[in-house]
Amino acid sequence: MDSLLEILPSGMVVTVAVAKVFLVVSVTKIYYLVFALLTLVGGVMGFVKAKSVASIVSGAIAGGVLIVASLLLPEHPIYAEVPALCVSVLLAGKFLPDFIHKKAFVPSGLMALLSLASVVLTILALLPK
Repeated sequence: MDSLLEILPSGMVVTVAVAKVFLVVSVTKIYYLVFALLTLVGGVMGFVKAKSVASIVSGAIAGGVLIVASLLLPEHPIYAEVPALCVSVLLAGKFLPDFIHKKAFVPSGLMALLSLASVVLTILALLPK
């Protein structure tokens, strides 16, 4: 029975299944925050480089949603993960075709990769525990 238990850094004893869920949610929370910051920076760079108001507005909205999603985890997973999944799918839908067409890793390839990673991580976090 001991092999099914794990002690968290806080000293709390949990089952291995609960520990795995905790790990996935923790990684997802950190990933959303990093992805949000990169999305915000990308929006600002798009504005500075190309004077694209659409870049800064969409970067701010997508980054804001991802920051809120990060803050909502782990207490409110469904309210965090569903909007983050929607933003990730929308960003992948915009940047993946751009990357395929232009073959430029920055910004299209990077954002496509980050978006697809977010989709996968969010689906893993949403799977039944």
